[in-house]
Amino acid sequence: MKRIVSYLLFFVCISIAVLFVTKYNIVVDCPILTITGFYCPGCGITRLFQSLLAGQIYQAFRYNPLLFIILITTPVYLVIYPKINQKNNKRILYGTVIIVLLYTVLRNIPLFSFLEPTTL
Repeated sequence: MKRIVSYLLFFVCISIAVLFVTKYNIVVDCPILTITGFYCPGCGITRLFQSLLAGQIYQAFRYNPLLFIILITTPVYLVIYPKINQKNNKRILYGTVIIVLLYTVLRNIPLFSFLEPTTL
């Protein structure tokens, strides 16, 4: 029960932040992109949430495909596998870290420019 309350509290906090950013049309520049010129794994998050709230599902996916997929799979994972053993939990964590690092590298290679945050 404590775990469910924690997830709900997290969801409520994120929802309030997203609604605030969307209502006041706040644009947050990515400091990593500004300093290095490379896209981080989070580039496009604000625009993703704004597109989702506007009902533009495909545009939201184009802004940050990885986060879009994580937003869909995480709640499903939490519902289907609420009690997973510690060994599998570490594997999932390590796998996710490897996928995020790979995604970060690939979205900065010109051959994979379709991973960059883009507007249709």
